Amino acid sequence: MSALCKKYGIPVIFDAARFAENAYFIKQREEQYSGHSIREIVLEMYDQVDGATMSSKKDAIVNIGGFVACRDKELFDKVSMYTILFEGYLTYGGLAGRDLAAMAQGLMEGCEYDYLEARIGQVAYLADLLKEYGVPCQEPTGGHAVFVDARKVLPQIPKEEYQAQTLAIELYLEGGVRGVEIGTLLADRDPKTRENRYPGLELLRLAIPRRVYTNNHMAYVAACLGNIYERRNKITKGFRITKEAPIMRHFTVELDRAE
Repeated sequence: MSALCKKYGIPVIFDAARFAENAYFIKQREEQYSGHSIREIVLEMYDQVDGATMSSKKDAIVNIGGFVACRDKELFDKVSMYTILFEGYLTYGGLAGRDLAAMAQGLMEGCEYDYLEARIGQVAYLADLLKEYGVPCQEPTGGHAVFVDARKVLPQIPKEEYQAQTLAIELYLEGGVRGVEIGTLLADRDPKTRENRYPGLELLRLAIPRRVYTNNHMAYVAACLGNIYERRNKITKGFRITKEAPIMRHFTVELDRAE
């Protein structure tokens, strides 16, 4: 793909939020890279692109921030103009020095094989626990989250009442566990008709922050979802929107139980 884009003069920009996790899976699943280190794979990945964007809360293991990287000076200058509007000038805006230093350290530590193996193994561990309770999840599991199939858990809830969001709310009420809806709310409305988009998948994402939770926490999450799954047939009402933003409503939407 990179070679094809270069042939036609199309810049390739890498969404690098999960670069280290992707490198881990390349090492595990592609035989020609089994003998490569994570950092060697990462360097080859970045060699293929002209720029990258990074949400550093992911594979840089920090609490805040991100960056944009460019090979082309002209593109860099264009991007810098917008950072002045939204973040401040390059030498005195944006992140504090402490956060930049933490990011630099996190980018190195995030490429350590043992760390990635433990982290991604914890995701698989949660999925295995959920399967023991009978909770349907997407397989194979990925590197940062388990995705529960809300349509299979709550098929009796009409799609207009947001199955995945209903499951997310039930989980919070059951055990104070915060999941994220990946479904109709996230898909937003058609910009012309203003009708809901129905993406076909209604998923509850259980993302696991880095270096925060133990396997005991995973067992607690699984038990909470197991309890919900056991009483799933008693959940007969979803939710309706009472207030929403014109775009990206899933961040601030307000809901009430459907009548």
